[in-house]
Amino acid sequence: MGSQLDFTSEPIRATFDGFLFDMDGTIIDSTPAIVKHWENLGGDIGVDPATILATSHGRRSIDVLKILAPEKANWEYVQEMEGRLPREHASSATEIPGARSLIDKLISLAFPWTIVTSGTRPLVTGWLSVLSLAIPEHIVTAEDVPVGKPDPECYLLGKKKLGIQDEGKDILVLEDAPAGIKAGKAAGCKVIGLVTSHTADQVAAAGPDWIVKDLESVKVVGVEGGKITIEISNALKC
Repeated sequence: MGSQLDFTSEPIRATFDGFLFDMDGTIIDSTPAIVKHWENLGGDIGVDPATILATSHGRRSIDVLKILAPEKANWEYVQEMEGRLPREHASSATEIPGARSLIDKLISLAFPWTIVTSGTRPLVTGWLSVLSLAIPEHIVTAEDVPVGKPDPECYLLGKKKLGIQDEGKDILVLEDAPAGIKAGKAAGCKVIGLVTSHTADQVAAAGPDWIVKDLESVKVVGVEGGKITIEISNALKC
């Protein structure tokens, strides 16, 4: 796409029956804590943290460990390890612009939404609590599926938990990681890709329907017949 990115597309409207949000890079940015986390773990398992960081974003820790340190690839270890991050690095996480306002709007309308993440439950609920963000009832975490993103099982489970897995239902996935974008598309969802953790080229290569800088570009503009219409502004011109 080149160095000059053009986020000036005319506003586009689309209507959906439910929303499935990724967590890190979509609702929050905890990159400094994640870097510290993999630096510490890399030291423990004798692997260069840069090697881990190059491929770990958007993937479950347990899947990374299965490749790099199989002896540590168990849920007890991963949950304990990830659960420490919000406690030890509480000041490291920030909100992705527009995330809180979009989620608050969905909550005010009692509209179906949840989080589908590669993080474990202690990690996700810990960060949401630290930032005083809503914890949805039907959250899908790393422990809930046998295979992580880019496999679509997590998003298929998210649709099922919201009761909107029927044919003809339009679901929007909001993601930043290529693995997650691919998972959302494979689950039959429309996908907005955020350029928060990867380059626009990397996001585009995963095949999202729209690409935006952050969730400031996504606004609810209408509600009718159990569906919500959103407006996507300042999307990337491809």
